[in-house]
Amino acid sequence: MNSLPELDRDHLIHPVTSFRGHEAAGVRVLRSANGARITDTEGHELVDGFAGLWCVNTGYGQESIVEAATEQLRRLPYATGYFGLGSEPAIRLAASLAERTPGDLDHIYFTLGGSDAVDSALRFIRYFQQARGMPGKDQVISIEKGYHGSSTVGAGLTGLPAFHEGFGVPLDWQHKIPSPYPYRNPVGEDPQAIIDASTRALSDKIAELGAERVAAFFVEPIQGSGGVIVPPKGWLKAMAETCRAHDVLFVADEVITAFGRTGPLFASADEDVIPDLMTVAKGLTSGYVPMGAVFMREHVYATIADGAGSHTVGHGHTYSAHPVSAAVGLEVLRLYEDGLLENGRRMGTRLLDGLQGLAAHPLVGEVRGKGMLAAIELVTDKAARTPLPAAAEPGQRLFDRAWEEGVLLRAFPSGVLGFAPPLCCTEAEIDRIVEITARVLDRTLEDPDIRQAMA
Repeated sequence: MNSLPELDRDHLIHPVTSFRGHEAAGVRVLRSANGARITDTEGHELVDGFAGLWCVNTGYGQESIVEAATEQLRRLPYATGYFGLGSEPAIRLAASLAERTPGDLDHIYFTLGGSDAVDSALRFIRYFQQARGMPGKDQVISIEKGYHGSSTVGAGLTGLPAFHEGFGVPLDWQHKIPSPYPYRNPVGEDPQAIIDASTRALSDKIAELGAERVAAFFVEPIQGSGGVIVPPKGWLKAMAETCRAHDVLFVADEVITAFGRTGPLFASADEDVIPDLMTVAKGLTSGYVPMGAVFMREHVYATIADGAGSHTVGHGHTYSAHPVSAAVGLEVLRLYEDGLLENGRRMGTRLLDGLQGLAAHPLVGEVRGKGMLAAIELVTDKAARTPLPAAAEPGQRLFDRAWEEGVLLRAFPSGVLGFAPPLCCTEAEIDRIVEITARVLDRTLEDPDIRQAMA
């Protein structure tokens, strides 16, 4: 009988990977997890410093979540939302979320995850503009280094070249403006200068395309997959106000940032921003089962509803508002408000304080973050802010060193270490993440490719 690594190599296609590279390297098979700890089939235990993929916010092994899913599986394992049908968990989850979202984001469409939440938002935006008699308003703007999923339209909105190459995106109606990226912004690191540069870039792009043609602007409150880029306070609100001034829908992509990842339940609320639409996933069910959502403000929902009248709004998914996912979502929401959000805020402060303590290391260019979302950007020259050389294979080697030392981290190809631990972490687990990160930095400093670049 073939081993798991052999079966994996022969049959399982992994996301966002080099197919041939993965075949050569082989798979690391995870066996079990509890709290903030994961164990592989070799018995190697690690602190999960990235909550799976920014998603297991509650931590692993929460029995009440398992019980909620099991009870719902026994009672009603599936219910379609088609034909005017529904299920109690989905209805109650929608109502519970609506009570907690900023402003009048009261209408909720459930998806399977973040990518199809973004895709659904775009379809609703197109319908909205048609319904208000402006079909020519069909251009969409997003930000370089942003990430909006892996559907065709979402990958086009994404501002990362790896998601474009070979896929025929971006599409011709998708446009980008520069990232705020304080550490590498041409205007410097002054917060107001960055805000002014971004609002000017957005206004200029709208003017270039024609305000009568721009439908929406998509943005993450913190750019996750672009390297955990944290804009200055006030930036998100200024971008939202710029959109309103030009009659452009403001869409907050909170797939990563929602559900306590940055502190509050929704990052947009931290700046008193009420997006016209908001996309979420990941922490919605803490990764235990698939689910995402699109939140709509009243004016967006009403325009679509009135425009359609008695006609069908032809958008749907077989698993939209899945009752088991909804039951999980309700229990996850209860756990957040029963202490996890508060613990996440305290541990987030401890994490950032600990990482800031590494700022003097020769390879550390910047430590940044908010809540339980952080990054260290590595450089070979602090004054010149020189990125790690490609020859050092920063993404793979940093990941491997952290794995060997006992922490699962996100290591970006640019030489940025990303952190997003579960909100349930203890002080000891946060301290272990920081201690191991220090060892990873020291080991990286001894890498011959790094030493050559620093010579």
